[in-house]
Amino acid sequence: MNASSPVVTARDLTCAFGAFKAVDRVSFDVQPGEILGFLGSNGAGKTTTIRMLCGLLAPTAGKATVLGYDIATQGLEIKKRIGYMSQRFSLYTDLTVDENISFWGGAYGLFGEAIEDRRKWAIGISGLAERRSTVVRDLPGGFRQRLALSCALLHQPQVIFLDEPTGGVDPAARRQFWDLIDDLVAENRTVFVTTHYMDEAERCHRIALMHAGRLLALDTLSNLQKVFPKDTVLEIRCPEAPKALALVQGVEGVTEAALFGDRLHAVLTAPALRTAVKSRLEAEGFDPVTLEIIPPSLEDIFIHIIAADEAGRAK
Repeated sequence: MNASSPVVTARDLTCAFGAFKAVDRVSFDVQPGEILGFLGSNGAGKTTTIRMLCGLLAPTAGKATVLGYDIATQGLEIKKRIGYMSQRFSLYTDLTVDENISFWGGAYGLFGEAIEDRRKWAIGISGLAERRSTVVRDLPGGFRQRLALSCALLHQPQVIFLDEPTGGVDPAARRQFWDLIDDLVAENRTVFVTTHYMDEAERCHRIALMHAGRLLALDTLSNLQKVFPKDTVLEIRCPEAPKALALVQGVEGVTEAALFGDRLHAVLTAPALRTAVKSRLEAEGFDPVTLEIIPPSLEDIFIHIIAADEAGRAK
């Protein structure tokens, strides 16, 4: 395939289980050397999409290709050429680190000098030089995930599918894992990753927002932020923020409001309305009240787009 062609394409990709559509007419392209993040809550359709693209699940309708191969008819060719790390931990927990590498290397057709070279690489990026004989179930979660990733990359695939790869891993281990992903992309490999962590999605070149099986938006973070008019997202700091939420929602000109930890985010029809918000809170005894216009976070964007979709479905 042409070096400038998309490495993954999907057109109206659909997967239904009876009357239930887990994935509903999803279309997108993924470019070489890109990290595409699929963001959505549990049940959004992320895993079903990735399983279809990996040739593990037949689509009900639509079509897709990976590295030029049709997912409906050439699944075996796709499986040979991709790396796949499933949502569920896929290594053999009763085997050692070395034994798992040998098994997966053999599954990818690597033997002799080839597997030994890749074993050194896998041990190195996993940070497991002192634990090669450790049974995998005894490894900390972060090391297990890095080992699973290295096993999925033993055959040096150009496209890597990662399905919520850092679930249950501590923040430090998640950062280290994403440093590995950045290294892969620096080698012009393509990474397709599903996640429900906002900070992980922000590290992707483009972000796809999925909800109830549908792809609601796909763009860079900076472009997604344009769903809000400039300077209309307000961060509010005040005592007892949960109690203040209902008051903020009742201010004329506030179209959305939500709790973000110990703060509130409100979307205004015009920046000048922040004065009305502050006055309302202070009149009800909230003191001190601090307001700041901020760039919309990915969570702001996600909540906004889902709310608009739900409102459209209700009509």
